[in-house]
Amino acid sequence: MDDVVYMVRGGSREACQRELDRLCRLLDAQPTMRPSDSTGRGWVARAVPTTKAPADDRGPVASG
Repeated sequence: MDDVVYMVRGGSREACQRELDRLCRLLDAQPTMRPSDSTGRGWVARAVPTTKAPADDRGPVASG
């Protein structure tokens, strides 16, 4: 697989969102999956480099 995908895992939604925001800021990435606890292993979120993000997914992500 040649696409780059970043994953963040946190113990709470707030921690996961905070680190997702940080990752996106530092690596010029865009979220593709907001924090979710549906995986059963804490909170997980994903992002991709901005150049790979779908055009309709490039809006800001609100924390909270």
